[in-house]
Amino acid sequence: MIQILLAKWILPSSEDEPLKNACLVIEKDKIIDIGTQENILPKYQSAEIINLKNKLIFPGLVNAHTHAPMSIFRGIAEDLPLMKWLNEYIFPIEANLKRDWVYWGTKLSLIEMIRSGITIFCDMYLFEEEVIRAVDEAGIKALVGEGIFDFSSPSYGPLEEGFKLTEKLLKNFRNHPYIKIAVSPHTLYTCSPDTIKRCLKIAEKYDAKIHIHLCETKDEIEEVKKRYGKRPVEILNSLGGLNENLIAVHCVKLTEKEIELMAKYKAKIVHCPESNLKLGSGVANLTKMLKTGMEVALGTDGPASNNDLDMFSEMKMAGLIQKGLKEDPTVISARDVFKMATYWGTKVLGFDNTGKLLPGYKADLAVLDLSHYSLQPDYNPLALLVYSAKSGYVSDLMVEGNWIMKNYQILSFKEEEIIEEIRKIKKEIISLLKKKFF
Repeated sequence: MIQILLAKWILPSSEDEPLKNACLVIEKDKIIDIGTQENILPKYQSAEIINLKNKLIFPGLVNAHTHAPMSIFRGIAEDLPLMKWLNEYIFPIEANLKRDWVYWGTKLSLIEMIRSGITIFCDMYLFEEEVIRAVDEAGIKALVGEGIFDFSSPSYGPLEEGFKLTEKLLKNFRNHPYIKIAVSPHTLYTCSPDTIKRCLKIAEKYDAKIHIHLCETKDEIEEVKKRYGKRPVEILNSLGGLNENLIAVHCVKLTEKEIELMAKYKAKIVHCPESNLKLGSGVANLTKMLKTGMEVALGTDGPASNNDLDMFSEMKMAGLIQKGLKEDPTVISARDVFKMATYWGTKVLGFDNTGKLLPGYKADLAVLDLSHYSLQPDYNPLALLVYSAKSGYVSDLMVEGNWIMKNYQILSFKEEEIIEEIRKIKKEIISLLKKKFF
């Protein structure tokens, strides 16, 4: 069956101009045609027509870095620098992490991401099999990886078991249509060069992405230099880790030469401006990254450090902070950040034939409801998406031709059940906090 979606506006991509009173034609999982209603409708007279009326159809957003289960820790530790936040609060709590916490925390985050127009996300955390279970039930796409640490993990135990689990996931999900597996060493201050080397070998064996936090803070760089005598990028380069499969997250403290070196080897970067600001880590040199031509994606980071999964606010912040720092409103455009949040996000995470609403691409899309007051008047649909839209303004979401949300109703799970389970987990965590920390 062919579906035709009618809407006031369709924005095919960051490069294409928006189409008014337009149609998107979908057959099974792919887009087969796009154009104005007067040109498209006569060609497909037997198709199912879905009239979305006063709405804007756009490519699904890509949250290229998060820790989805950490929604259960939202608000626990606030206004702290990264190392204190991790070492004195997050790591001690995570030592008591439970599988079911991860599953329900992921489902809570999936509600938020679906309502933020996200069709693909990238996750690094613990008990990642539970993340996969939740994602599979939701019906959206994800690149996921079990976090690798030199110290014992509450999920898999000793490091050697982490490598075994990673290989097991890589084998089991090699041909999954929606879920891909990354090799995910946490950072160079929690993983030794030998651990990184083993991760790189596994990634090479399976042609997998390497997903790692890199140069997020000054403290991180000083700690790595103290231990190994080199900056994190130097270590990665010496190990052969700078390549097109590298997904380096944050990169706040890269030098210009390091940015150029990463661009030379076609490494990818994920920019997380809101989390970097909230943790006082600083601001990445995004304009320099873009000038090199490298593919840069956007991520929210985890909901315990951001504290939300709203890609609309992430787009807006990514643009505004660069304009303010450079005192130049032209240094980055709405088109730039929208490309980072859509097409470049798909490229960075390794999902092909998506990120644009054009013939031959997968039908991965979101629908913005223009009836909200802050979305009027609609002179410029792209500007509305980047500077005005908010999480919760998305009414519909589709992944490969399947509706995940219709008219604000998520179809793949019951939100009330998730909220009830989160209430139970909150009580367990409060009890743990009182016992362990206070």
